[in-house]
Amino acid sequence: MNEREKKIYRVTVIGSLVNIALTILKFIAGAIGRSAAMTADAVHSLSDLVTDVIVIVFVGIAGKPDDRDHGYGHGKFETLATLIVGVILLSVGIGIAYSGIKAIIASLNGHIPEPPGMIALIVAIVSIIAKEWVYRYTVSRGRNLDSTAVIANAWHHRSDALSSLGTLAGIAGAMFLGENWRILDPIAAVIVSLFIIKTSYDIIRPSIDELLEKSLPDETIAEISQLIESVPGVVGVHKLRTRRIGNNIAIEVHTEMDGDLSLREAHGIATEVEHRLRQRYGTGTHIGIHMEPARSVTCG
Repeated sequence: MNEREKKIYRVTVIGSLVNIALTILKFIAGAIGRSAAMTADAVHSLSDLVTDVIVIVFVGIAGKPDDRDHGYGHGKFETLATLIVGVILLSVGIGIAYSGIKAIIASLNGHIPEPPGMIALIVAIVSIIAKEWVYRYTVSRGRNLDSTAVIANAWHHRSDALSSLGTLAGIAGAMFLGENWRILDPIAAVIVSLFIIKTSYDIIRPSIDELLEKSLPDETIAEISQLIESVPGVVGVHKLRTRRIGNNIAIEVHTEMDGDLSLREAHGIATEVEHRLRQRYGTGTHIGIHMEPARSVTCG
């Protein structure tokens, strides 16, 4: 296990320990405190535990070196983990919305729920503070480690904090505003579910783009082209193809050079191109350079 993997495991385990404690507290508070919103929040925290396990398993696979079956490495496993996190988050959001809507319909039909207990209110406050801290810690480490899976998991923590914030509002309203306002508990659950669904979409979309081999953004492609053309001896660039592989990128390009150059000279230019690209985009960048003689060369 390399140092990056160790750090990813460490931050994920810390989040897992917090999730275990909060999940237990929320289920207890939801049951004793008679709060549908708190029970839904507990399910959300439980999903955090599942995604923590997914991150730990898949990041370990993603860190494996290239082999005969995976010439470009195993980086896509981390992308797959990110996608799974997003799908689970989406499922949780839809499930919370469904449960909340059912409770709202029941309330409108005269089935007024009992008011939530104080334990639900207290646990909601504790959850907000704990999960916001875990989010800030995890997203900071994820950016330092350049891990999309860790960052996605951080947003899962943030969505749990938002879920608890909505839960707090619903519970407080149902507790202190009287019988007619007890419907706020399930309404809060539905509102929070929309934030969760939006967060899942933001996680899923770039993961699908990567798995479908979407090219890098136009501005990045333009930057790569300019960097290659800045190398002395490169006359032109075409057939530039790019894609992302986990936390690394792949670049394939045709470079035009003076056709009278020796093979050794052309190879030296190509090596310099590779050096500059890896210096800019990381040592894990996959680079394929096809050298071909330029149709016309103007040397100055």
